[in-house]
Amino acid sequence: MGSTLCFLILKFNLMNLLLILLCISTQTLIYDFNQESSPRDWRVVNDGVMGGLSVSQFEINENGNGFFHGHVSLENNGGFASVRHQPKRMKLEKETKFSIRVKGDGHTYQLRVKSKLNEYHSYKFIFETTGEWQTISIPFNEMTPTFRGRDLNLPNFNGASMEEIGFLIANKKDQNFKLEVDYIKAI
Repeated sequence: MGSTLCFLILKFNLMNLLLILLCISTQTLIYDFNQESSPRDWRVVNDGVMGGLSVSQFEINENGNGFFHGHVSLENNGGFASVRHQPKRMKLEKETKFSIRVKGDGHTYQLRVKSKLNEYHSYKFIFETTGEWQTISIPFNEMTPTFRGRDLNLPNFNGASMEEIGFLIANKKDQNFKLEVDYIKAI
């Protein structure tokens, strides 16, 4: 009887520990790319909205990853390409950072977030790619407000609300680019 009681206590404590760990580790999946993902969940916005000539497209590749690629042109005052996703409104009150798994081409990209769709500005975090798969951690409080390439004197992103997320390339260079994305999470 004594060993049965010890086993039950041990089992109870392990289950409690597992529940505590699950409660502590908050994670919100924003987008997990796979073969069933739809590129229609994402919208390409290039500098053509301002007269530029950059071109890009977004698709799901043969590995089931998001694949954002194209050419950034500096002609006609151009210079950027972006892709955006508008999930239903998310409150990220327990999370403190984004985690993205990407494979770039050695170029610099930005993760962009909008708290609300009707706000004119977004928040950016600039990251470098290496040509290999990388998991990049992006603290909310390091995402700075920006509008049309200008930094703004506003508070950084706080995670209270998110209605849009995406990627942008704008390196002031005429260049081809490709960025593969596996997932985007808030943790």
